[in-house]
Amino acid sequence: MTRYTLAGIARWEEEVKRSRFLAIAAPVQSSDEALTFVEAHGVPEASHNCWAYQIDSDYRFFDDGEPGGTAGKPILQAIQGQGCDRVVVLVVRWFGGTKLGTGGLVRAYGGCAAQCLRQARKVRIVLREQLRVHCPFPDMDRVRSRFDDHRIELLAEDFDERGAKWTLSVPQAGVEQFIASFQDTTKGRGDVCRSDQASV
Repeated sequence: MTRYTLAGIARWEEEVKRSRFLAIAAPVQSSDEALTFVEAHGVPEASHNCWAYQIDSDYRFFDDGEPGGTAGKPILQAIQGQGCDRVVVLVVRWFGGTKLGTGGLVRAYGGCAAQCLRQARKVRIVLREQLRVHCPFPDMDRVRSRFDDHRIELLAEDFDERGAKWTLSVPQAGVEQFIASFQDTTKGRGDVCRSDQASV
């Protein structure tokens, strides 16, 4: 399943039965970053500051005084329902005097979050894998000339008496193709070691 994060901060505001709802969404890379964002953008004088985040397999949501399951969870479901990841959404509510009921709260919080994400500019998350590569000196230029073709990022470089030792970040979908190309270019003289998967 294709996953997306956001290109930047997005906002959406709407009114439901005189209650004002403001959704603010942002890309994040860690739970600490998500909580820092919530703290920075929360409105202390508002009635409720409810939020949720999804970062890979880590997720969390918070109802901030609303009935359990009526605010944070619908926000999280909006994130997941649009294929978003590494995203935090804060929904601020100013109570307008009319109670919405549990169903109304679920629709208001979830709908506001979903609309915010729907109109936000998204960036596809590309799963990547790190490779540790030993490339003989005579083959270095030819191998490096193909980095752009394979969308490879050079993370680290070192040398020994035989050649270069590289740590490379390679799109997961193209790992096998790169390894085959590398072995062909070096005529089997180079070494490749697959390591932990990563994503950007």
